[in-house]
Amino acid sequence: MTGFGKRMALILGCLMLLGLGAGAALAADTIKVGVVLPLTGSQAKFGEIEKNSFLMALDEINAAGGVNGKKIELIMEDDTGKPDVGRSAIEKLITQDQVSVITGGYSSSVTFAMAAVAQQRKVPFVVVTGSDDKITEQNWNYVFRINPPASEYPKALGSFLTEVVKPQSVAILYENTNFGQSSSKAFVKDCEEMGLKIMMKEGYEAGAVDFKPLLTKVKAANPDLIYMVSYVMDASLLMRQAKELDINPKLFVGGGAGFTLPEFVKNAGPAAEYVFSATLWTETVPFPGAKEYVKKYADKYKESTEYHGAEAYAGMYVVADALKRAKAIEPDAVREALAATDLMTAFGPVKFISYDKKTQQNRLPTYLVQWQKGELETVWPKDLATKPAVFPVPKWNER
Repeated sequence: MTGFGKRMALILGCLMLLGLGAGAALAADTIKVGVVLPLTGSQAKFGEIEKNSFLMALDEINAAGGVNGKKIELIMEDDTGKPDVGRSAIEKLITQDQVSVITGGYSSSVTFAMAAVAQQRKVPFVVVTGSDDKITEQNWNYVFRINPPASEYPKALGSFLTEVVKPQSVAILYENTNFGQSSSKAFVKDCEEMGLKIMMKEGYEAGAVDFKPLLTKVKAANPDLIYMVSYVMDASLLMRQAKELDINPKLFVGGGAGFTLPEFVKNAGPAAEYVFSATLWTETVPFPGAKEYVKKYADKYKESTEYHGAEAYAGMYVVADALKRAKAIEPDAVREALAATDLMTAFGPVKFISYDKKTQQNRLPTYLVQWQKGELETVWPKDLATKPAVFPVPKWNER
C-alpha cells in the first residue's frame, strides 16, 4: 500500500471510530424499555388501550426530564395473543435490543410464558395485566405484578352480594383459559363461603359463534346470579343471546376483562344495560391523578379508557421510578430497585410484597361497576359510587 493509501486508511478508520463513538453516545442518551402487548388479533382492543396509556405516560415522563436527564425509548412488540409469539418477542427484546427491563403482559397464558423467559434470562418483567394467580406463585425474583391476581377480582362483588343482593344460587361460565380457570375457581370458593348453591360451572372455548346451547342449560338451572369470565367479543355475544333466550336472573355479572371495555356496550347494544362487572379501578378511586388520567386520555385519543389503561399508565411510572433509583441501568440493578418500590400512582399504591403463595405482588382493593344508560357507573363500595346500583335488574320484557 502506498503512503497515500495508508494515510487514507488511517483517516477512514478514525472516521469509523468517531462514528461508532457518536452512535454509542447517542444510544447512551436514551434508556430502552421493552413492552409486549397484543396489538393485533382478538385481544387487540385491550392492547390498544394499554399501548396508548404507555405512550401517554412516556410523553409525560420524558417531558419532565426522563430518567435523570435521559429519555426513555419504548420498544414495543406484538404478542398477537399467542404464548409462543410472546416468548419470541421477549427473547428479541432481551437478546437483540438488550433492554434492562420489560413491561406489559395482557393475557394470562401469554404473560406466564413471557415471565418464564424473563426469569430464565434474569431480566425484570413488570406485569401490568396478566392475572392468573400462578404468575406470582413460582418464586420468580425477576417477575413483578402491579395488578391484583384473578382470585381477588371478585372481592368487592362478594361484599355487595352479601350485604345487598343475598342470592341463593349461581351459574358460572368462563373462558377456558388460564385467566378464566383461575378466576372462576376463586369465585367458586367465594360462593361456597357465602353459602351460594352452584347450579352449574362450565367452561367454553374462546371465540364461539353460538352460546345458545350453553345458555339454554343456564336458563333451565334458573340461578339468581349469572357470573361470566369472558373477553369482549364473547362477553357481548353471551349477553345478546341471553336477551334472545329471555334469561332473567336477578343480576348478570362479568368478572372484569371484556365487560368493562367501551366495545362491550357497542357490541352488546341494549343487552349490555344493567350488566355488572368486577373491576380493578374506576376514575372515582381516591388516588391522585386518577381523574386527570381519564380526562387526558379522552382529550388525546377521543375515546374512553378503563382499568386496563390505568394499569399500563401506572406501569410506565413504576418502571421510570425504578430506573431513576437503580444504581445502574442494567437488569440486576433495576430488579433491586423494583423490589424496593413504594410509589403512589393513578392506579393506586404500588409496593411489591409477599403473601400467601405470592411473591413480588402488589395488593389493591377491587370495585363493582354497572352499565347504566350506556355509561359505566361505579356502584360499590357505596362511598365511591357514582350512581346507586340497579337491582334486581328488570326482566327483558319489562325494559
